[in-house]
Amino acid sequence: MNTVWIVDDDRSIRWVLEKALAREDITHRSFASASEALSALETAPAPPKVLVSDIRMPGDSGFSLLQRVKVLYPHLPVIIMTAYSDLESAVSAFQGGAFEYLPKPFDVDQAVALVQRALHQNSHPEGTHAEAPLAPEILGQAPAMQEVFRAIGRLAQSHATVLINGESGAGKELVARALHRHSPRHDAPFIAINTAAIPRDLLESELFGHERGAFTGAAAQRRGRFEQADGGTLFLDEIGDMPAELQTRLLRVLSDNHFYRVGGQQPIRANVRVIAATHQNLEDRVRQGLFREDLFHRLNVIRLRLPALRERREDIPILVRHFLQKSAQDLGVEAKRVSEAAIKYLQAQPFPGNVRQLENLCHWLTVMAPGQTVEVADLPPEMRDQPDREAPMSWSEGLATEADRLIASAPGEVFDRLTRDFERTLIRRALTATGGRRIDAAHLLGIGRNTITRKIHDLGMDEARNPGHAPDEGE
Repeated sequence: MNTVWIVDDDRSIRWVLEKALAREDITHRSFASASEALSALETAPAPPKVLVSDIRMPGDSGFSLLQRVKVLYPHLPVIIMTAYSDLESAVSAFQGGAFEYLPKPFDVDQAVALVQRALHQNSHPEGTHAEAPLAPEILGQAPAMQEVFRAIGRLAQSHATVLINGESGAGKELVARALHRHSPRHDAPFIAINTAAIPRDLLESELFGHERGAFTGAAAQRRGRFEQADGGTLFLDEIGDMPAELQTRLLRVLSDNHFYRVGGQQPIRANVRVIAATHQNLEDRVRQGLFREDLFHRLNVIRLRLPALRERREDIPILVRHFLQKSAQDLGVEAKRVSEAAIKYLQAQPFPGNVRQLENLCHWLTVMAPGQTVEVADLPPEMRDQPDREAPMSWSEGLATEADRLIASAPGEVFDRLTRDFERTLIRRALTATGGRRIDAAHLLGIGRNTITRKIHDLGMDEARNPGHAPDEGE
């Protein structure tokens, strides 16, 4: 029998999942605490096929339940739910052997589909190594960041090469550090190098080291970054700018796990996990002949895309709070607060420098803002002038933001509400352009006269017609 157990102290969550599972004829049991579920697990004639559990509950946590379940039934798929959608929760869930991580609020159909997938799951590899320190700057509730957290969690036991795509300042090195900290190599060094920041005539020596006398100025033997990262992780940032001759050397290292110091004769084994990052489209660089295709395929084992800050505007409030607290702690002062109006203003900014730009702004505010509460007028002059120079976001980005908000707050109504708003906006703008003449508006929109008349009625826009406007002919 495909029995699913639901463990959550929130009665409404249990009720929603119970009804959804019942509609799919999936048998289920519900528990208000981890201890109740554990007691039932010890006395039940058979374990459930799937366990769905919240993390934070009175008494034992969902993680405690997960650990106990994995001892008793290592192959039982466990889906972890939480309203605290952060990297720590995601990584801990996957390290503990969770089948999947489901941030709240969730789409009910998505949750049911996940349960159905778990019902077909026979086993899931267990996490074995201890939890490592976290990079607290990797914060985010946005769906795109949740995918990043999931990827880090799933890669926790992997040695695979990872390629991170993301704009400058989006936090690529933080993600690389998190991948290292949650990997089997976490006790070994993490070495980072920005390949675009080092002159090309020095980059080879920087990566692979050199022997004494290998070139003018080489007064002593020097270990390169590959040797320094032995047993650990080497992070190669801005890999797309690497010179062609070094691309060839890097490919050779990734292919046979050996390299030579500059001027050296003895091969050195490279026991290193490589994580590469770039803000560029490497496929385009390959087509342009600027990046080796074989090296691209060597690096592109696991692709991880890090969203720009403008794609995760809902994360700006929590990032601002974090960076203000961090700056205040560094300077030994009281942390400042940002007014709701200023937060909304910041959420409308383009932030071309991404999270790094936001962090620098928060440090500036800690030092320069006159009061404890930051208002729009306290922002730097260049940022206050920003909206006058360029639009803060494209309409599609605005649509995406609104879709994310509705998915979280009004599941089941998203498509209908956004479609109606979309049609209402188009018709209203066309009517404004034609002085309220429906036939002309229909022509501008490329739809029929009967269609626009019907939609105006269905959308409740009849009262929006211009006062005193005579009906179009044929209406």
